[in-house]
Amino acid sequence: TAVGRLIIKTEFLPTKYRGYMLPLSQVFWLAGSLLIIGLASVVVPSIGWRWLIRVASIPGIILIVAFKFIPESARFNVSTGNTRAALATLESIARMNRSAMPEGTLAEPILEKRGRFADLLDAKYLRTTLQIWVIWLGISFAYYGIILASAELLERDLVCGSKPRVVETAGDLESQSPCHCHMFTPSDYQTMIISTVGEIALNPLNMLGINFLGRRLSLSITMGCTALFFLLLNICTSSAGLIGFLFMLRALVAANFITIYIYTAEVYPTATRALGMGTSGSLCRIGAMVAPFISQVLMSASFLGALCLFSSVCVICAISAFTLPIETKGRALQQTK
Repeated sequence: TAVGRLIIKTEFLPTKYRGYMLPLSQVFWLAGSLLIIGLASVVVPSIGWRWLIRVASIPGIILIVAFKFIPESARFNVSTGNTRAALATLESIARMNRSAMPEGTLAEPILEKRGRFADLLDAKYLRTTLQIWVIWLGISFAYYGIILASAELLERDLVCGSKPRVVETAGDLESQSPCHCHMFTPSDYQTMIISTVGEIALNPLNMLGINFLGRRLSLSITMGCTALFFLLLNICTSSAGLIGFLFMLRALVAANFITIYIYTAEVYPTATRALGMGTSGSLCRIGAMVAPFISQVLMSASFLGALCLFSSVCVICAISAFTLPIETKGRALQQTK
């Protein structure tokens, strides 16, 4: 769903506005994140986590109906030879903006072969594709890693000088449980909200970066900073310091995601754009699946080892971003190879 909406927005937006409007959509992602944390603080303590999942699925059901009202990309319709549908979409946009359609006809060669996996590995895009896959996997690994690590840090109360939480067992005997599991307190939810707000904190700077420095350099800088802040989590600090580090990490990983979303949608032509985004999204899911084993399993055995692994992956992604062969800043969307 996220990939599809971004492709449609990318294909509708003019070149000069893409670097500004696409990052602004992060505001709605933030609103959803804050909503689910707020719901969890109310629903989980009262009627349990299962009801949280049921309530959280309602917007997805509504979206199934809402998709019917989203217009198909005019670029896609032209590439498939459906110029009538493309014209209808463009005329609707013109009416909405109270402007007239330019004179002329839509003319574009119909692509007989579209969305072939081999096109992603074509000589022109081979290096770009492989590096993009590495970056997507690493960014997802870091993004979901810090989200899960935030919960783990709060649950284990890993603040400098804090004592392990005591877990009551049968017979009113107190013992140190190796898992240190406990229900989130209101202050824990507050910390989660503060760190989540960080996802929008760097948005203005990120927009300036991707529009003036370019997609590649901006992404390499934010990935390098992400690696640094992962290591800073190991510093002995107060609760406020921990919240500050989590805030910055959430801001940086969100900026990474925004930039790679924009770059991937811009670098591929219309014929393979959806496939390129789809395969990148698959690598993203792999990173998301691996993250819990590091944030919740390896972190239990070696806190510093987990942080070093997250940091190393971010450094690799920063190098991959800096050495990407194509810069898409100010580049018109390509219709064909």
